[in-house]
Amino acid sequence: MASSSSSKPANFNQKLFIISLFLISFSLLIIVFSFKPQPTHFPDSPSLQTEPLPLTNKPKWLELIQEHVAGQKIKVGLVNVNNYIHDVHGTSAETIHIHFDRVPDDKRWGDFFPEWIDEDHKWHAPSCPEIPMPRLEEYRDLDVIVARVPCGGGNEKEGIRDVFRLQVNLVVANLAVESGRVNPDSDRPVYVVFVGSCGPMIEIFRCDDMVMHVGDYWVYKPELRRLKQKVIMPVGSCQIFPGYAENGKEEWRYFLQTKLNYTAHYEREAYVTVLHSSEGYVCGAIALAQSIIQSNTKRDLVLLHDKSLSDKSIRGLRAAGWKTKLISRIRSPFSVKDSYNEWNYSKLRVWQLIEYEKVIFIDADLLVLRNIDKFFSYPQLSSAGNDGSLFNSGIMVIEPSLCMFEKLMVKSFKVASYNGGDQGFLNEIFTWWHRLPSKINHLKVFSTLDNKDGNNDEHRIPENLYAIHYLGLKPWLCYKDYDCNWDMVDHHIFASDSAHKKWWRVYDAMPKKLQKFCGLTKHMNSRIKKWRGIARNSSLINIIEALPLISMV
Repeated sequence: MASSSSSKPANFNQKLFIISLFLISFSLLIIVFSFKPQPTHFPDSPSLQTEPLPLTNKPKWLELIQEHVAGQKIKVGLVNVNNYIHDVHGTSAETIHIHFDRVPDDKRWGDFFPEWIDEDHKWHAPSCPEIPMPRLEEYRDLDVIVARVPCGGGNEKEGIRDVFRLQVNLVVANLAVESGRVNPDSDRPVYVVFVGSCGPMIEIFRCDDMVMHVGDYWVYKPELRRLKQKVIMPVGSCQIFPGYAENGKEEWRYFLQTKLNYTAHYEREAYVTVLHSSEGYVCGAIALAQSIIQSNTKRDLVLLHDKSLSDKSIRGLRAAGWKTKLISRIRSPFSVKDSYNEWNYSKLRVWQLIEYEKVIFIDADLLVLRNIDKFFSYPQLSSAGNDGSLFNSGIMVIEPSLCMFEKLMVKSFKVASYNGGDQGFLNEIFTWWHRLPSKINHLKVFSTLDNKDGNNDEHRIPENLYAIHYLGLKPWLCYKDYDCNWDMVDHHIFASDSAHKKWWRVYDAMPKKLQKFCGLTKHMNSRIKKWRGIARNSSLINIIEALPLISMV
């Protein structure tokens, strides 16, 4: 009896354990079968180099936009998006796929940004290869545009030059502008959502217009007035929009003023230059200011400078017309120590001038020959061509922005500059740029091609220039009688007496109190005499009797 009695608790515990194990197993089965992983969707076309949209019924960007439209039905246009889960199920959004032909695969970046174009229409009218756009009239009432962004084949150390990426961004921009035209007086905005790790092109969509960035989602509420300026420009720099007024034609100004409601806000626009690291360009900046003033502009003149300038120089610059602002210089991460361009990234400080809507940056070794105010109507970034598909940063139309400045500073340590300076860096950031006429930044440099007919041995410059960019030895480092670049064989490509006279004409028109800032030092004077002697002995030039020296400093 004792043994039978003692086995009951053991049997009971065993049954209890089995029952518990069964209940736990049953619960796990319920959990497993109730979990339904959502399928992954991939683009139908293997050519689309983007990731599929994240799988969600109501993404964060949609919640944000619905807050702004107060429960109204939203029409969403899908660009470069092949699949969309549940058509934003459970919301008041309606989606529509935007159809457009992909840009032909044989089109390359250089086709849209050529090294040379026929600006004067001597041979043929310039034109850009076509980038197909949707039939915009079929998609005029969109509230939101969602686009996958192709990232191109570049890496973070170089700019992205991908034609399909440009096409997607331009399609989105045109759709936003077209939808904004449906009811231009409405307060209801058009939103743009980009999906992808690289985000939109900063050349087209301003960081100031971004309202949210979470993961691979980038939400923008673009300022349509500025975006309109972008979409009416040529798709590349293979054309100057839309024929600057060299032949008395002003249609483009009328178009900008009427179609874009563009009006000149003199107090929100300025000419800007930067001096840093030495006082070597003080005289050049004074002459630049005087040349701009002589063109009868109404814009401000702003000069950014570091601590290298003396109080005397600052007083002279202010007397010349500059409003001066002290800055901390910025080192070029990819420059060689003690090189000429080591601190050229200081030019990025121009983006901090947010008291202005637009500025035209001008290097201090340029001279303005006639009024260039009309070029404030161009959008960021506009410049003259330099080499290949690159622009010259000596004159640029810039739209100041603190977030753009911060973005440039972050990228400055990742994106390499091809020449170690600001020009190489900015060309990798603003790969999509707008071409200004070369006459606004005429480089004072001559090659054998410039004299192929044998009738320009004196290196004469054209008479209808807007501005000259003085390469080589600067005019204020020479005497007045001729260009001292003639004194050295390797500098002959920079020599031009006609350009030299243009600079000294501005000098002669300066007040005497400003001329003294352009005086030669004893060292500079000795150097000029030395090289004049070498040139005379080598019969490089026919020496003209030197005019009296200007005052020493």
